Amino acid sequence: MNTSPLPTSHLDKSAGLLRPACVLPERVKLTQPAIDVMTDFRRMTAFIAHPDDTIQQAEARMIRRKVRLLFVLDADDHMAGLVTSTDIYGEKPMQIVHSRSIHRDEVRVADIMTPVDLLEAIDFDDLAHATVGHVLETLKSRGRQHALVFENADGKKMVRGLLSLSQLCKQLGITVQTSEVALTFTEIEQHLAHA
Repeated sequence: MNTSPLPTSHLDKSAGLLRPACVLPERVKLTQPAIDVMTDFRRMTAFIAHPDDTIQQAEARMIRRKVRLLFVLDADDHMAGLVTSTDIYGEKPMQIVHSRSIHRDEVRVADIMTPVDLLEAIDFDDLAHATVGHVLETLKSRGRQHALVFENADGKKMVRGLLSLSQLCKQLGITVQTSEVALTFTEIEQHLAHA
């Protein structure tokens, strides 16, 4: 077999790095497949923090990546929990500051994150047979901004994706404030009918 080297060229300082992208439909309806509103980590990188990161480091990462949630991974790359912008800007940091008599810049992600054993997740197999309406009703009934989606791999639950209420509302073309998560499904359907 006659082989020859592949041609090469030099990169310059304007070179970037291609990253996977999960392109979700701009608009969806309640009857469309639930997969249309899931950020799929097989197609997009999940952004992470570490338990020992300061909350300022986590906040800066969220701002830079334009996300409101980071997965917290321990030193062995096992999931330790989640930290959200609500955790960072909410009461948790001030409670830690007062209880430990420390400065806010000493508060760590581990202090305010939701530990992995308190997280609930939806089975990808169930989501694959669901609609956008099912996702909305699930987030609403749990009073959550986010829901994790897992799949089984080698006998372990692995996080496959993320469902976000803000992303879902954007795709539905509706506005739901955090305090309005308790809207009834009927109210949302009526809003969509008039939109």
